[in-house]
Amino acid sequence: MTTSPFVINIHDLSRRPGSMRELDVSVTLAEPLGSDVIAIAAGASLDLQLRLESVSEGVLVTGTATGTATGECVRCLRELSEEVDVDITELFAYEDTRSRRTADEGEDPEPLPVLDGDLLDLETTVTDAVVTSLPFQPVCTPDCAGLCSECGVRLDDAEPGHSHEILDPRWAALSELARGGDGDDAEGEGEEPR
Repeated sequence: MTTSPFVINIHDLSRRPGSMRELDVSVTLAEPLGSDVIAIAAGASLDLQLRLESVSEGVLVTGTATGTATGECVRCLRELSEEVDVDITELFAYEDTRSRRTADEGEDPEPLPVLDGDLLDLETTVTDAVVTSLPFQPVCTPDCAGLCSECGVRLDDAEPGHSHEILDPRWAALSELARGGDGDDAEGEGEEPR
């Protein structure tokens, strides 16, 4: 657990309700943070501005995570980047406090992350906050027109009125007849000579 850049030693706060510490940390990500469409890339930095407060049940962490996510517009496939600035709020419980809380309430409450001695691991908390803040279907601009379904050109870059004549395949035979002449030969083919 101590090898992760998201792990913070809170020895100075542990079991001292009312004590507080502010912390600015820049974390270099080992793995991308996001989805296949948009993410903060591996190797990029994520800046954490945190306030750690000791309370009776554990340590309350509040603050923000900021970084730059990169990805691809789902409409036109153009590369895009988006600034990420999310709030973080999480209570990390002492192990014995969590056990007491479960016994008092009679059933399992929503589980709190637990401190590992004097160590607090923010990775899951930060990951959840950042990933859920990213757009599910990112677009380069809200009015992006996307790609032409026939030729693949970006419609925002195409000439005004860009279109293709699309012939319904059910009418293709009729179109061939129209191009081949007036159709008199076709009418007379099946007739017996008199």
